[in-house]
Amino acid sequence: MSIEVRNLSKRFNGFQAVKDTNLKLESGSLTALLGPSGSGKSTLLRMIAGLEVPDTGAIHLTGREATHVSAKERNVGFVFQHYALFKHMTVFENIAFGLRVRKQKESEILERVYELLSLIQLTGYDKRFPAQLSGGQRQRVAVARALAPRPEVLLLDEPFGALDAKVREELREWILKLHEESHVTTLFVTHDQQEALEVASRILIMNHGAIEQDGTPIEIFDKPASHFIAQFVGETNYIDTEVSEKGLAVWGPFRFPVNPTLPLKQKIRIYFRPNDVYMTAQFETLQVRARIAKARFKGTIIEYKLDIGEDKHISAQIPKGVALASGFKDGQEVYAAITAFHVFPIES
Repeated sequence: MSIEVRNLSKRFNGFQAVKDTNLKLESGSLTALLGPSGSGKSTLLRMIAGLEVPDTGAIHLTGREATHVSAKERNVGFVFQHYALFKHMTVFENIAFGLRVRKQKESEILERVYELLSLIQLTGYDKRFPAQLSGGQRQRVAVARALAPRPEVLLLDEPFGALDAKVREELREWILKLHEESHVTTLFVTHDQQEALEVASRILIMNHGAIEQDGTPIEIFDKPASHFIAQFVGETNYIDTEVSEKGLAVWGPFRFPVNPTLPLKQKIRIYFRPNDVYMTAQFETLQVRARIAKARFKGTIIEYKLDIGEDKHISAQIPKGVALASGFKDGQEVYAAITAFHVFPIES
């Protein structure tokens, strides 16, 4: 089931939560709606689900106008951040709830519930109550309950936000497997960049009520469309300078080729990832001299704060094995080059 949103807007007491937003999701896709708190993600999701009514715009589900269709009639499954399971019902009854509302046959309910218990890897948990489950198990039951009536669209609002880091990591793998098996069109809201990058095949980034970039995880990470996305997604260095001559900007010892159409003295901000800083113990072509001011262990990588003189610093991230083999240490003189960067004009 495809989802298409056209010029959708929603205002709450003078606050513009969603502004003139457009999107189109293909049937069977797995998409993340990423953005900071207050950017309009959950409001957009709730309008698609039928839980909020837009002020203007239209929603189409599989080509059918659904803007003013009730949530019940949209055939959409919705999963909340805090599970919203019925505490007085067993796991079985929670999953069966939507099927009983639709007055399905008991034999069909039994078959569907046990099929879903197997899918969410909770076979044998049917007689337990929510209080007897871990947070991750409760969220899986919530997803199964949403999937029970065979919805054409699955919407998840910060589905792992209330869970600890290890459980979130496990559920990311589980949601990928679930999608591969169910093929239901899925849109999930998150403010966790890593979650979006790891799980989704497509990411929509919202800011101030509008979608600021739409692309694959690699496109979003490597080709940010704006200042906001360059700073919001992943770790980054950024430096402010100006165009010093046609097609060139200088910052400390670094020289950056820039768009030759930028005028002289144009203020610019240059962004580059710490992993795009190439650092060696021996000089290589086009590198500049630097000194390791501080090292920070971050698991699989080691991050180095580099002093390049003139009270200027940048961060470099090196895979742990490479860093240890190179013998980098605080105070050591090294050489660095910036292998990829993005330039955005600073508006006056």
